[in-house]
Parts: sequence; structure tokens; C-alpha cells
Amino acid sequence: MFPHYSYPPFLYSKVALDALLLRPRNFQADARACISRLEPPLKIGGAENLPEHGPCAVTVNHYGRPGFGAQWLALAIAATVPAEMRWIMTDEWTAPGQWYEPLKSAATRWLLRRVARVYGFTSMPPMPPREKDVEARARAVRSVLDKTRAGRDFILGLAPEGSDSADGALAEPPPGIGRFLLLLAGRGSRFVPVGAYETDGAFCLRFGPGYGLSVPSHLSPDEKDKASAKIVMSKIAELLPEHLRGAYR
Repeated sequence: MFPHYSYPPFLYSKVALDALLLRPRNFQADARACISRLEPPLKIGGAENLPEHGPCAVTVNHYGRPGFGAQWLALAIAATVPAEMRWIMTDEWTAPGQWYEPLKSAATRWLLRRVARVYGFTSMPPMPPREKDVEARARAVRSVLDKTRAGRDFILGLAPEGSDSADGALAEPPPGIGRFLLLLAGRGSRFVPVGAYETDGAFCLRFGPGYGLSVPSHLSPDEKDKASAKIVMSKIAELLPEHLRGAYR
């Protein structure tokens, strides 16, 4: 048995029209409207750890299953965190090996980039990384790092894995994510882990204590990448039921 997820009437059409016209929307307001319809209500653990200001990066597992899209992770967290957040979102949905992939990629790239502009999010090329996306990914990283200069007003949301796993359990992030997280730490961001999952018919979020991210300076760049990613994912794993901890069980 799973919770019942639904959107407010006409939300799709309103967002589509604003995306077409590039009119700004408030994601926190839309998120709260969506989560208020959740049956049964969202369950929150670790509410004392909710970030109230930045600079901060909220990291969540990329939980998913048939009938549950990753957008509900962002909606639930944005509806719960008291301060407004900025999210990193994919700018393209791919379908490797399918005849319709070029059409799907082009259509979703146009739509998702406009949605990101409407909500003030940062678009990032899809995972796993593709060689042709190196420059676009670098621009997106620079954009996020520039925004961290907003200091106390900047709370970033991201799922380090970047994509769903086959069974909804934690998977290792792609190479480079750890380096990106260390760059955020170097700009003064602390990290707040969140475990998202469904249990006993309810959608649950568990917030863990915030922490600073650092790794030994003598490590090579690749070792630093892996070590920092492991720290961040292990913090998330601690907040999940054991069967969802995957590679970090």
C-alpha cells in the first residue's frame, strides 16, 4: 500500500503557461499546495535539524519506484524547509537505445530548461555524464558556486546520485559529484542529509544533523572525489531503512 499523490487542480496548466511565457513562480508555495493533498500526511523525522538559513546544501537519496517520480522528493523537502530553496534539476530526460530518444531528449530539454528558469533552479545535463555535456556541466557548476555568494539566503537542494536505481536503494554517485560537493564546502556550505522513503503506507522524510564536509588534504583528486561522496551518501544512508541503504548498507 502506498500513499495517494495528487496535484492541485490546474497546476499543470498553470506551470505550463508560465513556462511558455517565462513568468516566475514560487516553488515553495507550489510544493506546499501539492504536499497538503498527500494522503496520509507527510511524516517528518528530525524536524529539529531543518535548515533555517544558508549557506547550506540539502542532500537527499534519489528514491523512486513505478508511480513515484523524483519530483515528489523536491516537493516534500521544499514544503518542509522553512526557508526558500534552490534546486539542481536535470535539463533532459533520456531513453537510451529507444527509437524515440532524439525526440524525447529535444522536447524535454526545451521544457525542463524553461521550468528551471521559472522556478530559479539550475539546470544540469543528465546522468550518467556524457562527453558532449562537459562544458554545459562546468557552466552549471560555476553558476551554483556563484549563487553561494548569497550567503545566508542560499539553500541548495540536490540528489547526488542523479538518477533512480532499479530497486530504489542508494547507489554510488557518478564521478565528479564528490568534487562538486567539496567545492560547495569550500564556499562555506554545510550539509544537511535527508532520507526519503515510503513505509507503512506513508511518505517519510528524515532530516539528519548538519555537518561540515572535509577530506584529508594528502589524497589525490580522484580519492578526494570518492571520499567526499562516500561521506555524504553514508550520512543519507543512516537515515534510511536498511533495505534502502544499497551500496552503503
